[in-house]
Amino acid sequence: MIRALATRLAVPMVAAVLLALSSTTSAFDRGFAPIAAEGTLQAAFSPWDDIEGLIVESLAGARQQVLVQAYVITSRRIVAGLIAAKRRGLDVRVLADARQHAATLSSRLGDLALAGIPVWTESKYQNAHNKVIVIDATRAGATVITGSFNFTWSAQKSNAENVLVARDNPRLAARYLMNWERHLSGAQVFAP
Repeated sequence: MIRALATRLAVPMVAAVLLALSSTTSAFDRGFAPIAAEGTLQAAFSPWDDIEGLIVESLAGARQQVLVQAYVITSRRIVAGLIAAKRRGLDVRVLADARQHAATLSSRLGDLALAGIPVWTESKYQNAHNKVIVIDATRAGATVITGSFNFTWSAQKSNAENVLVARDNPRLAARYLMNWERHLSGAQVFAP
């Protein structure tokens, strides 16, 4: 009797475990499986480290494309680096949070748009809070810059922030590229 009861209980438990495993597998199939570590990682922390300089240096090394996702952009140095990349003939595109741009008098989205950089804003979310720069996503030397660091003067000078620069990991960059494109599909063209 006990053995029969255990068998009847075990079958549904095994089925539940198999269902959970298949759900996990399908989650990995959707693209967020772990990505093997490749290339190099560089961490920096404001206000001690010059994160703006690190970002500008990374932009100067771009060869093909720069994609930005920003909550807000007020840093003149970063904006100058993006405009310089555009002037070198690179494909530079920016996504930013619509509400934060509207609430920030020192937002530099207009400067980017006037320099010929396509800019879109996102209003679908409470906050489009990404702080990401993807450089040359389809090249072997792909770079992803991400962290808490907003692309602002205060993030460099006043805040405790972090940034991680992942270089030479094209599979990681491909994931960030896919996310950038997903956000672009719901964004609105910015008009200065």
